[in-house]
Amino acid sequence: MQIDKNQILDLLRSTGDTGKADQAEKELPDQVDTERDSGLLSNLGIDVNALLSKLPGGLGDKLGGIGDKFGL
Repeated sequence: MQIDKNQILDLLRSTGDTGKADQAEKELPDQVDTERDSGLLSNLGIDVNALLSKLPGGLGDKLGGIGDKFGL
């Protein structure tokens, strides 16, 4: 799944994790592919499934809440 880097940065900053957001801003490409860039995301301590569930229109929204039962 393709995610705009700014969405990830906004999410990190909204949760108060500005240090992680600053690091992500330097290391992530403008368009983040969750499969291709999973190693980068992991190094930043970002769980891809948790990220997708928190983004507007993300996987959690698409699953209609069932994602919460699976930790997505």
